[in-house]
Amino acid sequence: MGETLANNSIYSSIYSSVLGLLGEDWSWLAYFIAGFSIILLITNTTLLLGTLYTWFERRLLGRFQGRLGPNRAGPFGILQPIADAVKLLTKEDIMARGVDKVVFTIAPVLMLAPTLLVLAVIPFGENSWLVDINVAVLYIAAVSGISTIAVMMAGYSSNNTFSLFGSMRAVAMLVSYEVPLVMSLLGITVLAQSMSTIDIVEAQSIPFLLVTPLGAFIFLTAISAELNRAPFDVTEAESELVSGYMTEYSGMKYGIFMLAEFTNTVVAGAIFAVLFLQGWQWAILPSYLWFLIKIGMFVFVAIWVRATLPRYRLDQILSVAWKYLFPLSLLNVLLLAVEVIAWPNRGTSELLIMSLINWGVTIPAALIWSKFVSLQTGPSNGALQEHN
Repeated sequence: MGETLANNSIYSSIYSSVLGLLGEDWSWLAYFIAGFSIILLITNTTLLLGTLYTWFERRLLGRFQGRLGPNRAGPFGILQPIADAVKLLTKEDIMARGVDKVVFTIAPVLMLAPTLLVLAVIPFGENSWLVDINVAVLYIAAVSGISTIAVMMAGYSSNNTFSLFGSMRAVAMLVSYEVPLVMSLLGITVLAQSMSTIDIVEAQSIPFLLVTPLGAFIFLTAISAELNRAPFDVTEAESELVSGYMTEYSGMKYGIFMLAEFTNTVVAGAIFAVLFLQGWQWAILPSYLWFLIKIGMFVFVAIWVRATLPRYRLDQILSVAWKYLFPLSLLNVLLLAVEVIAWPNRGTSELLIMSLINWGVTIPAALIWSKFVSLQTGPSNGALQEHN
């Protein structure tokens, strides 16, 4: 805990090479160049993965829907993201009358900022991270909320009713789903006895996905709502709000919003891999490849959910958060706290026992509570009779 760039193997290699060229007298410059290089490498790689994800999602959705998807630009349509970027770069940047130009311009940049800020505490492989801080989980929870501020700024500054409605929906969803999301993160910190992402990965002798399945389910559901992914994409519902908070945006400003949205999904997959899938740990293959494979698994599930589930109404989304996920998140934290007290020294055997207990308790609890919530939120008999 508390380790910095000096422990990063890629950074150390770059620093040694630059220092060999410049000499010891210029060590401060070598430090700056190596640090700037590793930041550029991680940032550009993440944005590249987000760009490739746009192609992968469109291809996979095409398969789910019985069609081919993009297949013209390059082999298998792999150059389609480049074609889209060129198209957006050549489009005119239009500002409607009445917009707040400063806020309108800042919003896309602010939307992309948390995506890049979160990367600072994500371990991408063995001895490969920017910094290991002892409040990394709290940092992730705090920084991830910035995107909702950007959405609100975009909707408020656009002087458009559809944009404003979309941004207000985003705020309602943030207030609702931030609570179960933070509670699921709290369960992980209780289990690992640390907020450091490095410590959390090293504490997983078996994946925490097996130890706390309810926490993983709550995290997946809440993060889908935070990312405006189906079935929670009411902030930009095309049939209701045209393009939601992005209605008045054009050109590369619109492109930055879309890039941030897709890249956020990739970063969310990285967070899930760190918290629940042992991060970079596995055998045979290099740690970087395992980490990318785990992100790919998360992305595939996210696309699968989008292709399968219809969009919820706003009232249904808020009901799921407060009536279903929030009580279950309290149960998850309470159960993990009791188990941590019962087994203060947790090895693989203790984690397996905790897994059996959690699977045996949380699945029936989730099913029973879902039935109770569905009965409470369904239409009344009087309303059904009146409709008939």
